[in-house]
Amino acid sequence: MLNTSTGSSGSTGSSDSSGSASPYSLAAYGWDDGWAETFAPYAAQGLVPGRVIRVDRGQCDLVTPSGLARADTELVTPRDPLRIVCTGDWATVDAEGDPRYVRTLLPRRTALVRSTSSKRSDGQVLAANVDHAVIAVSLAAELDLGRVERFTALAWESGAQPLLVLTKADLVPEPDTLAHLVSDTGTAAPGVRVLAVSSATGEGLDELGALLASGTAVLLGQSGEGKSTLANALVGEAVQDVRAIRDSDGKGRHTTTTRDLLPLPSGGVLIDTPGLRGVGLWDAEGGVAQAFAEIEELAERCRFPDCAHRAEPGCAVLAAIDDGSLPERRLESYRKLLRENERLAARTDARLRAELRRDWKQRQALGRHMMERKRGPKR
Repeated sequence: MLNTSTGSSGSTGSSDSSGSASPYSLAAYGWDDGWAETFAPYAAQGLVPGRVIRVDRGQCDLVTPSGLARADTELVTPRDPLRIVCTGDWATVDAEGDPRYVRTLLPRRTALVRSTSSKRSDGQVLAANVDHAVIAVSLAAELDLGRVERFTALAWESGAQPLLVLTKADLVPEPDTLAHLVSDTGTAAPGVRVLAVSSATGEGLDELGALLASGTAVLLGQSGEGKSTLANALVGEAVQDVRAIRDSDGKGRHTTTTRDLLPLPSGGVLIDTPGLRGVGLWDAEGGVAQAFAEIEELAERCRFPDCAHRAEPGCAVLAAIDDGSLPERRLESYRKLLRENERLAARTDARLRAELRRDWKQRQALGRHMMERKRGPKR
C-alpha cells in the first residue's frame, strides 16, 4: 500500500528518504497544489482522487493514493463527447467497493481535441491535462510540411506547448542534410522547438527526456512515425508493441490501440496515442492563428482590416510573398486550415440548431400531452 499522507505542498503520494516521489504516488503523475485545492470538496464525501491512465470499454484504470484501481465510468458518461472520460483526466473515485465508480471529473486544464469523421461534426478528446504535445515526424519518408502545420495548430489550440520530434534520424547520416530538414520543419512551425532523435542510436533522447521531465506529454503522429519505439526508448523498457513498417511507403500498422499514460524515469509522464490516419481541426481558429503567427503579424499591417490577402492593394501578406520573405505554400496552407475550420463551425452550428429545434418540439409535444391529461378524456 502507498502512503496516502498529504505533505505541506498539498500533494498526495509517498516519497523515499531522498524526497523523490515513488513510482505510484500521485505526485509522480502530476498531482500538485492546484489539483489538491480542486479536489478538497470531494474529500469530505469519502472519495479519493485518481488519474486516468487508460480507458477501455466503459471502464478505466486509475492511479490512486493506494495504488492502481479499476473503475466503471457509466455514472459520468454524458451526451457531450467532449466530456467523456479520457486518458490524462483527474477524477474522483470511490475509495473502495466492487465495482468502484468514477463519480466526477475535475475540470481539465488543457484538452487535445480533433474533429471526428462522423457527419455530426463532433469533437474527440485525444488526451487531457497535457503540458507538452510531442509531434513525431518520421525521416524515413519525405517531409509533409502541411501535416506538420496541421498537427501544430491542433497542439497550440489545446493549450499545450508543441514540440516537433524528427524520428529515425539515423536514416539521415549526413549532418548537413539533417540540419536542413530540421530547418525546413522549423519554418513550418514558428516558435516551436524541433529536435532530431533516433531510438536506434540514442541521438537526442537525453535532451528530449530532459524537456519532458516535468508535466504531462502526449505523443502524436501517424502510424509508422516511430511513436511506440520512441515511447519505449523514453520509458526505458518495451511497454508498447512495435511492428515493422512497409518498405513500399514507409508506413506501419497501428501498434498502439489505446491511449496509455506512462511514467518516465527522468520525471513526468507520457501519453502514447494510436496512429492518427486523419487529424481534423475542431474549433481551432486560435491554434491556426498561432501556428501561422507570422502571417497574422503581417495581416495587422495590411491597408484594410478585412483584407483577404488575394489581390487587395496595400496587402502586407502578398508583399511578403513577392519579396520572398513568406513562402506562398505557407499562405495556401493557412487558407486551407481556416476554410476547414470555418466549414466545421458552420456544420456544428447547424447541428446545434437542429438539436434545439428537436428539443423544442419534444417539449411542445410534452406540453400538449400534459394539457390533454389535465382536461381529462373527451366526452
